[in-house]
Amino acid sequence: MYQPPHFIETDETVLRALIEAHPLGLLISASGGDVLANPVPFLVSVRDGVTTLRAHLSKANPQWSHIGDGASVLVVFQGSDSYVTPSWYQSKAEHGKVVPTWNYAMVQARGTATVHETPEWLRPQVSELTDRHEADRPAAWKVEDAPEAFVAAQLRGIVGIEIAVAQLTGKWKVSQNRPEADRRGVHAGLTGENNDDMAGLVGHYGGLQDT
Repeated sequence: MYQPPHFIETDETVLRALIEAHPLGLLISASGGDVLANPVPFLVSVRDGVTTLRAHLSKANPQWSHIGDGASVLVVFQGSDSYVTPSWYQSKAEHGKVVPTWNYAMVQARGTATVHETPEWLRPQVSELTDRHEADRPAAWKVEDAPEAFVAAQLRGIVGIEIAVAQLTGKWKVSQNRPEADRRGVHAGLTGENNDDMAGLVGHYGGLQDT
């Protein structure tokens, strides 16, 4: 990933927080000159100081056999993003030498993948993933709500993917490279469009303490 110095985010707590907030990652693998990519919801955790990603794929999806145990993979997590119009920049009125751009926050995780096919691994992963996304619902659904024979059959149709992350890379491109007046203009423009997530990032990373 192209990384100008002012956009680099290295705090792993921040990087993991983006993954937790935007867990649908794009799983990318390459083998024999072929490249596969699939969107997959992940769980992220830290075990013995190592960040671990866990997910599952349908057995009908060829990527799991494409990966194989010990294969290198890349997972891309996309956070908040927004088009930025030059009309928000004060420098547009000053000299007009401005162009549109796109702001975004992104994490890329690289590591080695292990494939799991046993129900002893798969059921806890599926249950934890379900519980996480059902937690705030008034009538939270649990895996145990489905008939046991049905659940067992579903587990036989999937495989688990566990990735020991060797490198987490973060890029927060949120107008830090613009003059303060332009950053304030971007913040105001995003706020006016009700894009509070990106406005908050511009304010925080742009040092706009009074926004």
